[in-house]
Formats: sequence, structure tokens, C-alpha cells
Amino acid sequence: MDNSTKSVADIIIESNKIVVFTGAGISTESGISDFRSPGGIWEKYNPEDFTFQRFTASELAREKYWEMSTEFYNSMKDVQPNPAHNAVFQLENIDKLDCIITQNVDGLHQAAGNSPEKIIELHGTTLTVSCLKCKKSYSRDDIQGRISKGVKVPYCDDCNGPLKPDTISFGQAMPEQETAEAYRRSGNCDAFIVIGSSLLVEPAASMPRVAKQNRAKLIIINRDPTYHDNMADITLSGSAGRIMTEIINMVK
Repeated sequence: MDNSTKSVADIIIESNKIVVFTGAGISTESGISDFRSPGGIWEKYNPEDFTFQRFTASELAREKYWEMSTEFYNSMKDVQPNPAHNAVFQLENIDKLDCIITQNVDGLHQAAGNSPEKIIELHGTTLTVSCLKCKKSYSRDDIQGRISKGVKVPYCDDCNGPLKPDTISFGQAMPEQETAEAYRRSGNCDAFIVIGSSLLVEPAASMPRVAKQNRAKLIIINRDPTYHDNMADITLSGSAGRIMTEIINMVK
């Protein structure tokens, strides 16, 4: 076990309010492709075809969106949490976790056992669907059942408004309440642990800066370098599952 891993374990032991920030890299180890990586869904589809503005403006765009979204959902709906998700759950179990801020939409933190009230989903969730007109919520599986029977674009039972998965599309406003709460938690933690994010996408990428400016320890665990490595107290490169399991075992 190297000194950096031990140092992270020491920081966790000394901390009382830890924020964990997760990106696509934590879920690739469960078999979910990063949209942008080789083999990801943006190799097959053009992201510009799936803006929120196009979705709301055109029936054809909605049909294309649901085709793409169904393919993604079918590829991830049966995946399971991996050791990195389980390690984050252990942080909650030992009463060190303030919250998880996640860019992911896969629900794997909930599946690993983390309390829903401790999870801030910046980019929404693929597990539910809402009407854009009256906001009625539906189970994703219920709507996928309609699509499997030949419905190309589902509409609301109550008001006939267009239904859309509760994920944030290009051009769609970030959820105000979740974003504000994520910034607040980032500024009030004593340790901020990034797992599997390149920290490229704003506003989420600025949250480690907020934490660091408020004197939190910043730890970055990612396979590749990030633009925030120079401000981190500790960076660890490699498998999130392996690294987090080693850290948690040492803490416990």
C-alpha cells in the first residue's frame, strides 16, 4: 500500500463532512460506457441532434431522441454497482459522508445503498420520466414498456404533453436547487473526493475549486490526469474500485 493511499485514509479518518464527487469513470467499471469515450454512444449519434431545443420543437427530433435514449437505457438498466460504489456507501456507513454530488444518471449510488437524500444528481436520472407540460412523473420501465409495443414518442396520460427522461439534455437548464445545494455542500466540507471525473464540464468542474478555497482537502482519483490535479492535495491514478477498496479497508 503506497503512502498516497494511506494519506487519503488518514484524511478520511480526520474528516467529519466528506463530499464525494463522481463522474462517468466510476460507472465504466460497472460496464456503462462513457458517452464520449471510444465505443460510447456519441460515436453512433451526433450530440447536436439531441439538444433540448430540438426535442421541444419537433416530433421527428423526439422520435430520434427516444431511439437513442432507449438504446442507452437498455445498455445500462441491468448493471450493478462496483467496488467503488460500495466503498462510497461505506463512507456513509461509518458516518463520514456529507453527500455525493454526481454527474451520472445511472442510479448506481442508490443501488449500492446510499441514502437518496445524500445524493445530488446534477444531470438528472435516467430512471424516471416526466411530462414537460404538467410535470407528471412516470417510471422509466413503464414508458419503455410502451416503446417496446411500438410507441415511438410517448405522451402524458393526463395532458398529452411530451414525455422526456429526467436527464439534463444539451441546452437544458441545470436543476437550480440541486446545483445550489451542491455548491453549498462543496463550500462546507472538510474533504472533497473526486472519483472518475475529468472535471471538464461546468458548472460541476468548479466545485472542487469551491471546496479548496474553503480549506477542504482535495483528493482526485481518476485514470487520466485532470485540469485540477495541480490544486489537489493528493492524486491517485488507476482503477477507482481498487483504489477506493484499499482506502476503505485501511480506514476500517
